Amino acid sequence: METAAPILVVGDAMLDISVFGSVDRISPEAPVPIIRQENTTESGGGAANVALNVVAMGGTAHLITGVAADPEGERLVRLLRLAGVTLDVVATPGKPTTVKTRFLARHNQLLRLDREVTTPVTPVCEEQIIAALPACMDACRLVVISDYGKGLVTDRVIEATLSLAARAGLPVIVDPKRRNLADYRGASFIKPNRRELEAATGLPVNNDRQVEVAASSLAATTGATLLVTRSEDGMSLVRPDGSAIHMPTRAHEIVDVTGAGDAAIAAFSLAIAGGRSAEEAMAFANIAAGISVIRPGTTTVSGSEIEHERAVFAGQLPVPKGSRVSAETAMLLRAQWRRQRLTVGFTNGCFDLFHPGHVSLLRETARQCDRLIVGLNSDASVRRLKGDKRPVQNEEARAEILGAIGHVDLVVVFDEDTPLDLIARLEPDLLTKGADYRIEDIVGGDIVRQNGGRVLTIDLVPGHSSTRLINGR
Repeated sequence: METAAPILVVGDAMLDISVFGSVDRISPEAPVPIIRQENTTESGGGAANVALNVVAMGGTAHLITGVAADPEGERLVRLLRLAGVTLDVVATPGKPTTVKTRFLARHNQLLRLDREVTTPVTPVCEEQIIAALPACMDACRLVVISDYGKGLVTDRVIEATLSLAARAGLPVIVDPKRRNLADYRGASFIKPNRRELEAATGLPVNNDRQVEVAASSLAATTGATLLVTRSEDGMSLVRPDGSAIHMPTRAHEIVDVTGAGDAAIAAFSLAIAGGRSAEEAMAFANIAAGISVIRPGTTTVSGSEIEHERAVFAGQLPVPKGSRVSAETAMLLRAQWRRQRLTVGFTNGCFDLFHPGHVSLLRETARQCDRLIVGLNSDASVRRLKGDKRPVQNEEARAEILGAIGHVDLVVVFDEDTPLDLIARLEPDLLTKGADYRIEDIVGGDIVRQNGGRVLTIDLVPGHSSTRLINGR
């Protein structure tokens, strides 16, 4: 996915804030959930997220955008520069930096709070944006217009960007927000989602044929090839001559669609800039979007994740037995094993000092399934659960020991106190714990049973526990 010359991104940048927490009760003051805040993340949204994804996928990106002289704008610029995105930033007096704050519990969005002023930028701002374009055009290989309707991508900015790109012989890819897609006439590719395509044409877009008809009319009007993102129905590529290709989604599950379009256009742009065909570029975009939606909040997709996913679909993911992997890689492998009709088991624990009881748990669980994934509490998680003197061995050592046990296929470290979210994402066919747990108390058991899986307890080996070993008993 790497390309030497930068991708130029012009458009509305914003700061995305994700507040993660848990909900276990309703407020006595009003019928609303109470969110117990656990952690908060900040990332770039809109055009900023496109640029960040380009860099994460192995490319280079230059962003022309506008932000206010406020703390949110300063934080946005700082995180972009730290990620390696180069910038031309225009001040936007009277327009605060756009901020979207999402509140999530168990990866589900409960509320989104937007701070934005969508009036067009001033003529002075327009001139500054347009003035930054020529030098950038000389150095880049492709231009992305990321129009989020926040006021930066005005008629003059669109006209100047398309004109200068045409003069430089550069392809232009547009992520549109306007209802009239003819405003982007002259672009090489336009990427509306299904809802935007329907709004722009007034035509139904419920199946492949309807998408072809609607997109063909716009392709003929704009002269651009349309890349239509269709959520759970995948993507469609429709050329001005009416020819179309439809590709099913690569998503294994949908946790959060936030930023999926940005990941898709970044992957598509890098592939086109690297000389790949539009069909190949759509495949990369489809994979990137599929990876993006399995994670909560606004995140980026890395080039290695795209290559891993491509290998998964080819049945060639190079992950040796016993490897420590991320939750995302585990999900990709779990999906591959599901397609191969292999049963997947899951157990979890701290595994601080490895003893015969652990061996028995892993051996007996592995006997009940084709593949075994072990969830391992991180060091921080163990400290919260067992005190500051634990763990005795750090997570790297504990993961290596687990991976060396022949019964274990994957080890996934989790930071939460329980593996509930990990179980929800992996949807194992089998969940086990030691017989000192009651079946009804096993975390994630309800999720597994609801999906038709089994929950079992494994007999303990008497006299063995990490605590007894540590205490010398």
